Amino acid sequence: MSKAKTNRVPTELGTENIGKLLIQYAIPAIIAQTAASLYHMIDSIFIGHIPQVGALAISGLATTFPFMNLSAAFGAMVGIGGATQLSVRLGQRDYDSAKIILGNLVTLNLIVGSLFAGISLIFLNEILFFFGASEQTLPYARAFMEIMLYGNLVTHLYFGINAALRAAGHPKQAMYATILTVAMNIIFAPIFIYVLNWGIRGAATATILSQTITLIWQLKQLSNPNELLHLQRGIYKLRTNIVKGILSIGIAPFFINAAACIVVIIINKGLRGYSENGDLSIAAYGIANRVQFIFVMVVLGLTQGMQPIVGYNYGARRQERVKETLKLTIFWATVVTTLGFVVSVFFPEYVAKAFTTEENLINSAKTAMRTISIFMPVIGFQLVTTNFFQSIGKVNKSIFLSLTRQILLLIPLLLILPIFLGENGVWYSMPISDIIAAMLTVVLLIQQFREWKRGEE
Repeated sequence: MSKAKTNRVPTELGTENIGKLLIQYAIPAIIAQTAASLYHMIDSIFIGHIPQVGALAISGLATTFPFMNLSAAFGAMVGIGGATQLSVRLGQRDYDSAKIILGNLVTLNLIVGSLFAGISLIFLNEILFFFGASEQTLPYARAFMEIMLYGNLVTHLYFGINAALRAAGHPKQAMYATILTVAMNIIFAPIFIYVLNWGIRGAATATILSQTITLIWQLKQLSNPNELLHLQRGIYKLRTNIVKGILSIGIAPFFINAAACIVVIIINKGLRGYSENGDLSIAAYGIANRVQFIFVMVVLGLTQGMQPIVGYNYGARRQERVKETLKLTIFWATVVTTLGFVVSVFFPEYVAKAFTTEENLINSAKTAMRTISIFMPVIGFQLVTTNFFQSIGKVNKSIFLSLTRQILLLIPLLLILPIFLGENGVWYSMPISDIIAAMLTVVLLIQQFREWKRGEE
């Protein structure tokens, strides 16, 4: 291996101060994730202010959230699974396998992205009705999702390559990619929505066009032959052992996002069934969900910064550095979600007014934000720990924690509480599941620390 390429290997992950490393890797990821959540929020804000149809359009957009979660589930299965494998292989100094993982990550994204889009487009109306759309909101939901699905291949590659850039020691490039996408989306969206009068289709078109331009830039970054990991011939053919490794790690984030898809479907159906105005309540949930999503994405940025540090040091058998990284990440994640609690509980009216000028929707969104954020401070701890288990290859624990909050707790509560509490039962289900899931997470984390202590003794 040439000296130039050797210098590109991120060995500082095993030697540098943990706090400094977390800043170096997490800040770009946080900026990238915040930017990503912002362009989704920007879409909602622009759509919510379309004359005469803003509230219905937001409700239609809210019924596409399960679609977006499901697409993200398949993307995360490949992207996060591949990125985690890359980090571990780099920590083990198995550079040949790391190169193959990069190529297989690209190939799998092409396959999965194409299949998901093709199947979804065939049954689009039926799927949207199942996800909670009404006759009034279906045209808006379909108009948005058609464009998003036509560009789904680009979206999968864009997010997958960004994950690879972070894992390969280039968090700043990953950050620049997301910032570039957001900046272009902010420019394109109002032009397409208002000037060209494309409405909700304009929002989707702006998103896909922005991702396409950024993807071209990403591919150029990963084509540099001076980098240890770069796109080259001979790495794209799928290898059974590599694919199994990617999917075995990626199955945890897949279930997280797939469970989120199921949850949103049940929430939408519950709000439609138990509310006097289903479209209004679904729109309110869409606003509340977008607000909470921003803070969750910041935490996910922290976990993405944590992941290569934990993966590398776990592969290098440096458990003290692994523990230190986890503790520091949990602290900052809790700070972030506590800030989200303050914003949602004490200032919901100001937030809601950014999305709409309709008084009924503002009042409904205020109630939604305050209710679902009651136990928001514990969400950061739960998310970090779940991703931590994934980063050290404890996939079963990661899946268990993910499914416990979404499937074993939230779904039963969403089905049972509304019977007795009506629409309020839908809202209360979310914070109750958050606090119980956090308690279970504490138990599993203590068990993991005890397991390490016994191994050390």
